[in-house]
Amino acid sequence: MRKIIHIDMDCFFAAVEMRDNPGLANIPIAIAGKGPRSVTATCNYLAREYGVRSAMPVGRALQLCPHLELVPGRMSAYKEASNHIREIFARYTDKIEPLSLDEAYLDVTDCTECNGSATLIAEKIRAEIYQELNLTASAGVAPNKFIAKIASDENKPNGQCVVPPEQVSDFVNMLDLKKIPGVGPKTLEKLNAHGLFTCADVRVTDAAAMEKIMGKFGPVIFKRAFGIDAREVETSRIRKSLAIETTLSEDIEQVNSCLKVVAELLPKFLTRLDKIENLEIVKQGIKIKFADFTQTTVEQSQSSLDIDLFKPLLEEAVSRGNGKKIRLIGLTVGFAPEQAKKLYTPQLSLPL
Repeated sequence: MRKIIHIDMDCFFAAVEMRDNPGLANIPIAIAGKGPRSVTATCNYLAREYGVRSAMPVGRALQLCPHLELVPGRMSAYKEASNHIREIFARYTDKIEPLSLDEAYLDVTDCTECNGSATLIAEKIRAEIYQELNLTASAGVAPNKFIAKIASDENKPNGQCVVPPEQVSDFVNMLDLKKIPGVGPKTLEKLNAHGLFTCADVRVTDAAAMEKIMGKFGPVIFKRAFGIDAREVETSRIRKSLAIETTLSEDIEQVNSCLKVVAELLPKFLTRLDKIENLEIVKQGIKIKFADFTQTTVEQSQSSLDIDLFKPLLEEAVSRGNGKKIRLIGLTVGFAPEQAKKLYTPQLSLPL
């Protein structure tokens, strides 16, 4: 039986700012630009009491909390803290799967520290993070990744939840389906339309029925409803995609105006792409977010990057808005794992 710990730092970016500037500790803050088109990267718990959340437009956040302090991000400080945290993880196991700067899975099945107790290891890791960085972390301890991730959110902030093997079934039984990773608003709406709201509801169906409702993701949801997750902690995750996007200072609606934005994004996108090795491009796409915050992505299979393809992809994406104005544009490419990256040669610039 595996022993998995999911560590999730508490409002990480905001916590680093409050640590480094005590004057921010007792006021609601959000990490964000100060422009009206900016979105929040994260916020502290005082801001969350007003309904402010991550990825929220700054304008909306200020409506909810007029005295919200907007703090510009310091990525170098967050990376430094994240590297220190991973050094602490490495004292206990080399089986570490970082998910982002502020969270990771740890497989401590073979760890002999604390007499092999995953519960005590998680407590010790959290204590060391606090002692050495003056930051708090929450942890979930369970026999698999799915349960550990759900558990780490149970007693936030600065808490810990342990789900031993014999309690997995009861723990997950009445779990709201929206808590299953991968179940977003549209997926949840579809599940709810079929009378499925909790894992208990899914349990009375079967894998075939779930596949009919949700396609390939259906059987996964069915397994999660029973707390089943056979995924291993991946110590070397393979990049699946590269994306770059920009939120516009003003909404636009003309394709030609969108093409100018794409042309402005391309140099940075190509620079980032050049730094990626041993990955083959298999698709490229355009992402559009409309003024009403609905969004769409148009993709096409490709064996190499074709800059000229962005134009028809963009036209298709814009047409899906039925005249709605556009607030965000992004470029994406998808990669085939474990294959050599194919060379690409930009040929023509986009018409402006």
